[in-house]
Amino acid sequence: MKTVLITGCSSGFGLETAQYFLDRDWNIIATMRTPREDLLPRSERLRILALDVTDADSIRRAVEAAGTIDVLVNNAGIGLLGALEGLPMDSVREIFDTNTFGTMAMIQAVLPQFRRRMAGVIVNVTSSVTLKPLPLLSVYTASKAAVNAFTESLALELKQFNVRVSLVLPGRAPSTRFGENARPRMQAGIHESYTDLAQRIFAEWGEPAPVTGAGDVAEAVWLAATDPATPMRLAAGADAVALM
Repeated sequence: MKTVLITGCSSGFGLETAQYFLDRDWNIIATMRTPREDLLPRSERLRILALDVTDADSIRRAVEAAGTIDVLVNNAGIGLLGALEGLPMDSVREIFDTNTFGTMAMIQAVLPQFRRRMAGVIVNVTSSVTLKPLPLLSVYTASKAAVNAFTESLALELKQFNVRVSLVLPGRAPSTRFGENARPRMQAGIHESYTDLAQRIFAEWGEPAPVTGAGDVAEAVWLAATDPATPMRLAAGADAVALM
């Protein structure tokens, strides 16, 4: 029975992915900054661990507690919407610390056991905004595009150890806690000179459009984790697929 460690399981894609693997008889290590036992059904195959991917000690404790891991899913992420001119650099660094450096730090922490066993799978969840540029998302897109490039190079680096590295690129998600968590940074990032642009963008985003469900992402992560024939870059959701 294999074990998957998934970051960012408190809601949305991460929570759905944990349930998806649990339903398929895997051992699940669901991590989140503030552990909650009520989010997933109780199971002997489920452990919920505290993990902040921006904290080196938190990463070390979680990986030590997890033990043997077969698949690492880097899903934890935070959003940022705003014109660059109005964004505090502290907010910019916060986005990269979680979305980019947090992913790298998690991988670095599990690589020793993957390399020793000559086996392992890493799945990095980024975003389809890296496929289609959008205004007011420059910093967020950059944080995810950096992971895309990092992943493609890392896949070549780890091939010698029989470690597979994959990307899942979700499309536009319906309202989730991800958006709620991003709201304070959004409000700080709309410089007055960009108000008209922001209003037009918000109006366009309010129109009906195909969106990516959490189930689409969970299925894509499952394929990336379990099927070696799956392409390294895998779109999740109809709108993301249309961009590939």
